[in-house]
Amino acid sequence: MTVKTLSELLECNCIAGHGGLERPVTGGYIGDFLSWVMGRAEENSAWITVMGNINGVAVALLADVSCIILCDSAPLDEDARLRAEENDIPVLTSPKSAFALALSLGKALGQC
Repeated sequence: MTVKTLSELLECNCIAGHGGLERPVTGGYIGDFLSWVMGRAEENSAWITVMGNINGVAVALLADVSCIILCDSAPLDEDARLRAEENDIPVLTSPKSAFALALSLGKALGQC
């Protein structure tokens, strides 16, 4: 499944990184402790978080995740938006909780 398809299924809005919407999504990860995410998120995961700052985008690049999903309507800083655009890291946003998004992600990927 692509980030674009996932975004549609989860009813998220893409607010940055539109150039990466065709990237595959093969799993998911939830976390806000950045060093923890760097060491544990798998490549091509959709990362669910509230970390909408430039450090979050840097972690997404290092962990090689497919996209960042900002849950609970968490904001995205302007510096982070620019960095996400430069690096084609899709940033999706949703008013849903991390739990609700994780359930939907798992169903969409056939993992639950």
